Amino acid sequence: MPSSNASKPIIPTNRLKYHRRSKIKLADAQIPKLTQESRRCLQNLASYRAPRSQLVLPRSRCAAVLVALFVGRMGDLYVLLSRRATTLRTYAGDTSLPGGKVDPSDKSLEDTARREAFEEVPLLCILKPFLAAELIVTPVVVLILDNTLRPILNSSEVASLFSHPLASFLTTIPPFPSEPESVEVPYHTSFDFYSSGPNGEKEYTMKVHQFLTGREAGGIKPVYGLTAGMLIRVANIGYGREPDFEWHAPNAPTMEQRIAWALLSRPVFNEACKREKVDLRRARKVLGLKDDRDRRRSVSEIRKDENAGRRVKSKL
Repeated sequence: MPSSNASKPIIPTNRLKYHRRSKIKLADAQIPKLTQESRRCLQNLASYRAPRSQLVLPRSRCAAVLVALFVGRMGDLYVLLSRRATTLRTYAGDTSLPGGKVDPSDKSLEDTARREAFEEVPLLCILKPFLAAELIVTPVVVLILDNTLRPILNSSEVASLFSHPLASFLTTIPPFPSEPESVEVPYHTSFDFYSSGPNGEKEYTMKVHQFLTGREAGGIKPVYGLTAGMLIRVANIGYGREPDFEWHAPNAPTMEQRIAWALLSRPVFNEACKREKVDLRRARKVLGLKDDRDRRRSVSEIRKDENAGRRVKSKL
C-alpha cells in the first residue's frame, strides 16, 4: 500500500526489475546514421554499472531525472533539456532535466524518472546519485530511437524543450556560432563553493559549472550546477575521456561523502532519516566518524554555509 512505501528507505542500486535493460537494435531504429564516436559512447553507457553505494537514503528526499539522448542529423548525440515554467515556486525558468521526487507507488528510481517523460525508450544506464540542496537525485540515461517522437509538455511545469550536444559538456568550445555581443561571455565557466565538513574543522571545496546554451537571448538560462554536473558525468562515461577543464576542485570530497555528510548535518535530510528510521551508521562509516558526537555542529553553522552558497549563486 502507498502508506507503507512512503517511509521505506531507498538503497541506491540499479533496480531493473520494472524496466529491464534490453538489447538496443540500432539498425531497426528510425534515427540518422551514428558517427563512430556516438556509437562508442552508446556502447560505453549501455555497459556502465554504477558501483554499489554504502548508503541507505530516506525515500522522501529522493528524486530521479531522465537524461534522454537522441541522434542528431549528422549522427552526433544530443540531450533533451527543459526550461522550467516561470510560475513554479522553486527554480522558476531554470534549465533542467525532466523528472521529479519519488512517489510512494514508484517501484524503482527508473520508474520515477520515466513517470512524466518517455515511456517506451530503452534504458542505457543509471548513475550514482547526486546531492542537491534538499534532494538526492539519481540520473537515468535513456536513448530515444524514434526521432519522430513529439513530446506533450505539461505547461504548468515546463515552458519549452530544447537540445544540446552531449559532447559539448566536456569542452570549453561552444557548439554554436558566437554572437559579437557575447564574445566576452565564455561558453563554460566555473567557481569554487566552500562548505564546512565533518567535525566543523575540515572544509569541503566543490566546483560548480555553467554552460551557455546559445539561447540566452530568447530567455533560456545556462545549464548550471546540478544539471551541468550530471551531464559532465554522463559525457565522461560515454566518451571515455576527461573534460578539457578542471572538473573537480583539488581534494574535493566524493559525491558519496557529500551525501553522507548531508544526511548527518542538514536538518531536512536528518529529520527524514529519523522519520523513516534510516540507520545512519553507514553514513558515519563513509566519513570515518566513530560516533554521533563526531558530527555535531550547530544548525546556525549549517544554515550559514547554505546561505553563503546561495549568495554566491545569485552573483552569477
